[in-house]
Amino acid sequence: MKNKQIIALVIIAAITFGFVVKKITNTPAPEEIQNSNEKIAQGKKFLEAKSAEKGVVTLPSGLRYKVLVPGLGAKPLATNTIKAHYHGTLLNGTVFDSSVDRGQPFTAPVNRLIKGWTEALQLMQVGGKWELYIPYNLAYGARGAGKSIKPYETLIFQIELLEIIK
Repeated sequence: MKNKQIIALVIIAAITFGFVVKKITNTPAPEEIQNSNEKIAQGKKFLEAKSAEKGVVTLPSGLRYKVLVPGLGAKPLATNTIKAHYHGTLLNGTVFDSSVDRGQPFTAPVNRLIKGWTEALQLMQVGGKWELYIPYNLAYGARGAGKSIKPYETLIFQIELLEIIK
């Protein structure tokens, strides 16, 4: 009986140690926290400045957009699939992705995109071209995406809504 109790205690200790190690390894380093705070502050400053620009609309979610070319067609629903061209940049002007540069339009369900895109696309009409200013919490948030989009990045997209496929 004592051996079973010892084994049980060893197992409980191992599990507890595993949780503690996992918690310690998932804790961001102080420099990561500093970088995150700086990214958030830069994004907030940029978005506040954009809000003051003529023609920029600020939505309650924090998404900002500017209509470059008004559309004349239908507006997609969240459940629709769209075809669009886009050009995505970071605040420093670095292009992280562009269907325009590839010469190949992008096709995706509206509700499977980042929140900023999903919100904006449902307001756009086919044929429209908008510039979006997407705060980090409506983009990739704390996780970032790929090598170019770091956590807490505010993103800029030019989107041209070409077609509602279904």
